[in-house]
Amino acid sequence: MKNFAAILVVVFVILGFNSIFVVAEGTRAIVITFGKVGQEVDGSTKVYSPGIHFKIPFFDRVQRLDARIQTLDERADRFVTIEKEDLIVDSYVKWKIQDFGRYWLSTGGVKEQAEILLKQKVNNGLRSEFGSRTIQQIVSGERSELMDEAMIQASTSSDELGIEIIDVRVKQINLPQEISNSIFERMRAERAAAAREYRSEGQEQAEIIRANVDAKVTVMLADAERNARQLRGEGDAQAAQIYAQTYSKDPEFFSFLRSMDAYRQSFNSKQDVLIVEPDSDFFRYLNNQGGVAN
Repeated sequence: MKNFAAILVVVFVILGFNSIFVVAEGTRAIVITFGKVGQEVDGSTKVYSPGIHFKIPFFDRVQRLDARIQTLDERADRFVTIEKEDLIVDSYVKWKIQDFGRYWLSTGGVKEQAEILLKQKVNNGLRSEFGSRTIQQIVSGERSELMDEAMIQASTSSDELGIEIIDVRVKQINLPQEISNSIFERMRAERAAAAREYRSEGQEQAEIIRANVDAKVTVMLADAERNARQLRGEGDAQAAQIYAQTYSKDPEFFSFLRSMDAYRQSFNSKQDVLIVEPDSDFFRYLNNQGGVAN
């Protein structure tokens, strides 16, 4: 009897442990009985919240599922625009389980399998949106609208997985390497052509400015030369008038001044040599100590 009682205690303990299960915080649990998901009275999936719960031992199997928001962030994919141009798009998806029973039936409760299926549906939505827009529309200002439309399409198709898509975001859009190189080369060629055009226009303007300046300088020099000649002419005329007036007032003094100028110019340098006769009229004021010509 003691052995039988011990066996009964052990059986009850095992049954007790197998009839109790704990659901941790951040997770939810469903019970699988003979391959069928436990349901509420209204036919919806019975979901167990965090805490201690009971099940039928040996017949019910507990499937714990993560109820937190998940992030699907894998490698970038290639998409084609309406212009048949390839783009490398890096995006991520925020999602969580909405219908735990449907999620388990469609994915087996495996997160990796769920993300593979979800990635396909999100990519289909993104591919549809990218395929209906040009590169300029995508880059310039329609990215938010594109992400919203892609999320709506993905949400519609992800309901069958029991998944709620919270957000779809495009992190980065790049061109393929081969296309980027060709675009950069074209941009360099365009910038080089624009630079050459600007340089030629600058050189043309420089030549015009130089020509205008040269013309102004020539006109200014011509005006200066004309004014100088006019002034010299006026000065010569005044000098001639002064000489004429001086000559008429005192011819002898005028002759004396002219002789002094001749002496100064003739003996301007020590190397100058003048051969004339001593009694030449050139030296008449030098020979006359009285200061009066003969």
